Amino acid sequence: MLHEVERHLAKGAPEIVLTGVDVTSWGHDLPGAPPLGELIAAVLGAFPELQRLRMSSVDGVEIDPLLLELFAGEPRMMPHLHLSLQHGADLILKRMKRRHNRADAVGLVQSLRARRPDLTVGADIIAGFPTESDAHHAENLSIIAELPIVHGHIFPYSPRPNTPAARMPQLDKGVIKARAAELRAAVSAVRAQWLAGLVGTPLNVLAEKDGAGYAENFARVTVPPGMPVGTIQTITPTAIEQGILT
Repeated sequence: MLHEVERHLAKGAPEIVLTGVDVTSWGHDLPGAPPLGELIAAVLGAFPELQRLRMSSVDGVEIDPLLLELFAGEPRMMPHLHLSLQHGADLILKRMKRRHNRADAVGLVQSLRARRPDLTVGADIIAGFPTESDAHHAENLSIIAELPIVHGHIFPYSPRPNTPAARMPQLDKGVIKARAAELRAAVSAVRAQWLAGLVGTPLNVLAEKDGAGYAENFARVTVPPGMPVGTIQTITPTAIEQGILT
């Protein structure tokens, strides 16, 4: 892992993203079962020249104390937490066999925001899981505003063969599609409000190849013409166009 980071830094990468199918399970199969926080601390300690380290989707219940401290207080850890949330209703989470409940997710975000107010939240959310009632869907919608979730990956449920969920009572496909659309609209509304609050705020933006880049909080921002790809520059957006700060 350290060698791979070193290789990318040698090529001039200013930001490293740790990603995987279940990245927070790292270390479970190693001697002593070291937590992910130890790996991240090792990366940050070994490479003081690394400007940014960003996490991909994480399972909130597997965030160990050291990783929590890094998210809360390490300036090179990007203030962007993407949760494998899945749903906002406890009963549906239980039927999904998830290890967290709604209060766990809300408590995690609140504790981090208390120490790092600029933290932004993304989440994976499933619409129309079997047995999902109107009340369950309402809970799914409400957690978007409660956290609030500004980066949402919304997935309409579809059955997979030989899974317990495929044997549960299924919802009508039209209902699933409509609920997914409502969830996306809810995230869009929260995101629009968040972006509006960033207008006039200086942001450190990493330029990419398409004339835009990402701020530390994962807001998409256009960059000045000629800004070299891979460099970081402080930009103060003055407007929003098609969901991008300009």
